[in-house]
Amino acid sequence: MQSDHSKLEAERKRVLKAASRIVIKLGTSTVTAPDGTLCRERVEPLMRSVAGLHAAGKQVVLVSSGAIGLGRGWLGLHRSRLDDLVTKQACAAVGQSLLMNAYREMFSAWNIKTAQVLLTSEDFSNWRRYTNLRRTMEKLLSLKVLPIINENDTVSTAEIESLDKGGRANAFSDNDRLAALVMSGLDGDALILLSNVDGFLQKKPANSAETVELEPIPLIAKVTPELKALASGPDTGGRGGMLTKLEAGEIAMNCGRIAVIANGTKPDILDRIFAGERVGTVFLQTKRIRGKRRWIAYAAGVSGRVVVDEGARRAITHGKASLLTSGVERVDGHFSPMDVVSIVDGEGREIARGIANCASQEAEQIVQKRRAAPEKAQGATGTHILIRRDNIVLMEQR
Repeated sequence: MQSDHSKLEAERKRVLKAASRIVIKLGTSTVTAPDGTLCRERVEPLMRSVAGLHAAGKQVVLVSSGAIGLGRGWLGLHRSRLDDLVTKQACAAVGQSLLMNAYREMFSAWNIKTAQVLLTSEDFSNWRRYTNLRRTMEKLLSLKVLPIINENDTVSTAEIESLDKGGRANAFSDNDRLAALVMSGLDGDALILLSNVDGFLQKKPANSAETVELEPIPLIAKVTPELKALASGPDTGGRGGMLTKLEAGEIAMNCGRIAVIANGTKPDILDRIFAGERVGTVFLQTKRIRGKRRWIAYAAGVSGRVVVDEGARRAITHGKASLLTSGVERVDGHFSPMDVVSIVDGEGREIARGIANCASQEAEQIVQKRRAAPEKAQGATGTHILIRRDNIVLMEQR
């Protein structure tokens, strides 16, 4: 009988060869040279492979970092001077045009038309903007245009603030999460994250205790706390790191799709990936969250949270029930009707996310009335549903 690993290997080859809508992300370390110029010796061979995919009838979306680095190089600024947020935004404004001009020039050799798409986190947290974005992208792809996506660093601030207080990269984190959300929103088949490493690395058994060698994990079927502990911090030159790539791979897995972390410094890497060769680290899982529920789980920004009692927790996680205000112990933060809120248990663990039917102020008033007169609340007619079951997505506990 074929082992589970063999089945996953066979599925990896099948999915990659059959992928028709592909999102490819190029990290800063792949796009830019140490002096802040475009590294053509790395980028041009990759674009040749992208052109080959395009010629084969594949729909390709390119997510490219590098605008800040290119702007810094063009302006002659030393890297240490980029601690100032406004300077980073100025570099992004200069570098984005340099980046797009370079891509336009390269793709013109294959008569491929390109389009610039600059995004911020709000384009994913607002359902209307999210659906409008998808329509625009679908139209570009139907016209055989190759969209080139980047963060809109010139007007956004959250995306280019280096680290939060917990030491984690903020927002899209050098475009890793952005690429995963684009793939999710477009219902893409494959997500390729190209960096300067051969994949998600782990220590390789060595003959000598003093020798430490690293090797890529070839296949990941589940993202565990142990894997997250292995993930490193931000790479030099970028704002992401292996942790953000791991999270991006997890999003792809939960979309029922495939993701690959591979070394973008190798010119034939894309050809080898889509030929089915065993390169890099592949994320593959059969579970799939569809449509609006996927947006709730991953794309939407969480506006606030509600703390629920044990009965409500069981009803949501095991009974597939709606969240009633009678099960809410506390409302934290501010949210409006149709905002996505986090649902947490009494110990602060997030168990689900959902779209609120009412604003936080109204929800808080209902909770306070119940506390003030519990007997009257129990006998009240009508049921206050804070979040309907079809607008709730359970979050995997880690």
